[in-house]
Amino acid sequence: MPALNIKKGSTKHSAYNLRPSFSEHLETHTLAVLVDNEAGVLARVIGLFSGRGYNIESLTVAEIDHEGHTSRITIVTTGTPQVIEQIKAQLGRMVPVHEVHDLTVEGRSVERELALLRVEGTGDKRVEALRLADIFRAQAVDSTLDSFVFQITGTPEKVDAFADLMRPLGLVEIARTGVAALSRGS
Repeated sequence: MPALNIKKGSTKHSAYNLRPSFSEHLETHTLAVLVDNEAGVLARVIGLFSGRGYNIESLTVAEIDHEGHTSRITIVTTGTPQVIEQIKAQLGRMVPVHEVHDLTVEGRSVERELALLRVEGTGDKRVEALRLADIFRAQAVDSTLDSFVFQITGTPEKVDAFADLMRPLGLVEIARTGVAALSRGS
């Protein structure tokens, strides 16, 4: 019986996928994970990421149901589509995890972040900082003769833009909460 002379990966009808299927394109996804509110759960979830070398861009955790002892972990992570799918599958197999939602894939969602920024300056820089804060709808929550602490709420991109504009005006310190996200209604 003569051997078949077929070039590898030359047909869609091959029994094996011989074409490279791994994407090098990195995507950012927001995951909402509902878990039992008990000691060590957060450490186990974070251990999944660190043990496999996955990156966490943002992390927020809060109890959402006092009677049911349930917490919501919102994680913003970056990876290839295959890595994101692997993260979701591994999170879903963990015992204290009830649900895993990929808000990026499931449809439209609302993402907000809170940040506090301390800006030091006098004279024109101080006036310019107040003017920019007004444009960005940031509030001055503390003021001294040579500094302000501004509070801003918005998308991570809005917080980044405000911080970038405050740097030349004397931004000294910034504290960010991380992203809180919910899927939008129909």
